[in-house]
Amino acid sequence: MSAPLVILATGGTGGHMFPAEALAGVLAKRGYRLALITDHRGDAFSGVLGDLDTYRIRAGGLAGKNLISMLLSSSELAIGLIQARILLRKLAPQMVIGFGGYASVPTMLAAVFSGFAAAIHEQNAVLGRANRLLASRVEKIATCFEVVAGVPKDMHARVVRTGMPVRPSVIECRQTPYPELSKDLPLNLLVFGGSQGARVLSDVVPDAVSRLGRDLKQRLRITQQCRSEDLSRVSDAYASAGVAAELETFFSDLPKRISASHLVIGRSGASTVAELTTIGRPAILIPYPNATDDHQSGNAHAIDEVGGGWLINESAFTADALAKRLDSLFGLPAVLRRSAANARASGSPDAAIDLANLVSDMMSNDANGNGPASGGDAV
Repeated sequence: MSAPLVILATGGTGGHMFPAEALAGVLAKRGYRLALITDHRGDAFSGVLGDLDTYRIRAGGLAGKNLISMLLSSSELAIGLIQARILLRKLAPQMVIGFGGYASVPTMLAAVFSGFAAAIHEQNAVLGRANRLLASRVEKIATCFEVVAGVPKDMHARVVRTGMPVRPSVIECRQTPYPELSKDLPLNLLVFGGSQGARVLSDVVPDAVSRLGRDLKQRLRITQQCRSEDLSRVSDAYASAGVAAELETFFSDLPKRISASHLVIGRSGASTVAELTTIGRPAILIPYPNATDDHQSGNAHAIDEVGGGWLINESAFTADALAKRLDSLFGLPAVLRRSAANARASGSPDAAIDLANLVSDMMSNDANGNGPASGGDAV
């Protein structure tokens, strides 16, 4: 008998792909067969996912208020649903799990309409549009936060908090102690804004640092991710301020740099928050204001509430406000240490294992005939 097949359905951005990759790594070690269904953006990813049989289907946006209106208004979504149904019938998986993003919708709808065991994983503190559409149709909803806005009240019994699966390199850094804080030692400040950087950080942080006192500036060691078009001006700004800075458009060893930091400044996407809490580092979080359903604010609020960091809305993220905050925090080492401990305590280092266990349990229940029906065979 061949090993059970698990289908991973995901959008093509890192926030959706990274947890899928972490889960795939655990399931592969357990002997499961795996396949990935995504859209054309999945070409950009390698690692564990790059080794899987990968199928690409068409997918459209999620305009409209219900399934029928979306299918009628989006020919891409409708075509993707037909492609996914044909593909799933051919592959005959034991389980399909979706990680959000509109590219996951056709596959997940095809799964529930065809009666396959199905679950979704929500990375943010606000249920995304794709998962909101699917929540009432799947058997389980895996979440990263204790409270996730947008989950229907009658669906709470299906919710299982597994946390956000992260890469092994992140988990390895969890054992790195928080760096020593002393007036005689450097202060490591890490600044990054997600995979593409964030211009507001390049605008505000150097200006804020220039306003700090001389002694503090001499101790600062800044590592900052910038967009390529911002590198020169940010470098000049730090040089003028007399502050040591290492600037790149991308850091391949970001987990190690997080672990070496006394404080992080960044956006509050799901992957960023998961890495900060797994490693245990305090952060000033500036949610991306145009994120769908303002989910980054929900993520940042969750960290702020457990004492693992500080939320500053972009409208209030000025050089003067940041300078005052940095001057205060670097003068209160006990606060930074406590925030690092709080962040770490809220992390879920076993998230990939817990999610894999959920998948295994669902397949076991389904094989024994104990699981609920996944859905009918009609839209």
